[in-house]
Amino acid sequence: MSEDLSPVAQPDIEIPIRETFGLDVAGTVPGFSSGGEHVPALDPSYRFDPPTTMAILAGFTGNLRVLLQGRHGTGKSSHIEQVAARLNWPCVRLNLDSHVSRIDLIGKDAIVLRDGKQVTEYREGLLPWCYQRPVALVLDEYDAGRPDVMFVIQRVLESEGKLTILDQNRVIPPNPWFRLFATANTVGLGDVTGLYHGTQQLNQAQLDRWNIIARLDYLDETAEVEVVLSKAPFMGEPDKRDLLLQMVRMAGLTRAGFAAGDVSVVMSPRTVISWAQNYRVFGDLDFAFHTAFLNRCDEAERPIYGEYYQRCFGHEPQTAAPAIWRRV
Repeated sequence: MSEDLSPVAQPDIEIPIRETFGLDVAGTVPGFSSGGEHVPALDPSYRFDPPTTMAILAGFTGNLRVLLQGRHGTGKSSHIEQVAARLNWPCVRLNLDSHVSRIDLIGKDAIVLRDGKQVTEYREGLLPWCYQRPVALVLDEYDAGRPDVMFVIQRVLESEGKLTILDQNRVIPPNPWFRLFATANTVGLGDVTGLYHGTQQLNQAQLDRWNIIARLDYLDETAEVEVVLSKAPFMGEPDKRDLLLQMVRMAGLTRAGFAAGDVSVVMSPRTVISWAQNYRVFGDLDFAFHTAFLNRCDEAERPIYGEYYQRCFGHEPQTAAPAIWRRV
C-alpha cells in the first residue's frame, strides 16, 4: 500500500453538515483540509439518504463502528465513500470474499531481494496498515467472510482494542483517527432467500460489538429517478422523462413481487441505470430490458415480469431482435 494519505496527520477542519450533505442538521463533522490518493473520487450528483448519512457521520465523529445492511444495489459502499470524499478522509475498501485469509489480513513473511541477496522480511497486511493510520476501512460483503478472518476482526471492533500480531510478538494500538465500517446484504442470520449465495451466519457476539447497525433500503420513486438521471442525464430529455418514470415503476413492481414471494430477482437502481444506458446504445427499450435484466431471470418467472412490464408500458417485452438488425 502507498503511504500517500493526507498531508495532515489528523482532521484539521470542521465541515458543516447542512451545506455539505444537504441535511437539515446544524452541526459539523471533523475532516481534512486536503487529501491524498486514498480519498475516494467525489460524485457531485450523489444523493444522500438522511438516516444512513447520519449513521456514517456518527461513525466518523465519535469513532463508532458502523455496519450498513441492505439489498444489493442500494448503494451501501458508495454511501460511505461519498461521505469520506467530502471529508477528504482516506478510505480503503476490502472485499471479504472466501479467498481472503487470515494471513492476507494480518501479514506474512515474504522473501525479498536486498543488496542482491534473498532475505525473509515480514510484510504487514491491510488490517494493521490501516489500523495505524487515519484511514476509514470498509469491509465489503461482511457476511461472506471466513470464520477465521472474522475472529481477527472481532478484536478491532472495540474502539480501544489493540491488535496483536503473534508472528512478530507485537501489540499495535489504534490510530485515534482510524475508522471501521462494513456492508452486508443479510442481517447475519444467513440467507433464506437464495439471493446471496456464499453468505454466512455471523457470530452474534461479534455483531453485538458494532455500535451502529443501519439499514439502507431502496429509494422512493422520485429520488430514484433523480439518481438514474445523475448517471444517465439523456433520460431527462422531454420525450424520455415519462419513460424513465415508467422504468422506475417497473423496478418497484419487481421489489413488491419479491416481498410477496412471487419472483426471486429484483431490479436494483443499478439495474435501472444499466437499462437506461443500454436503451441509449441499442435504441430499443424492450431489447435493453432483456439485456439489462430479463436474461438473468428464471424462465418460469418471466411471464410475471412480462405482466409487470405490460402494466407499465402497455405491452409485454418483445423477444425478437429489432427489425433493423434482422438478416437481409
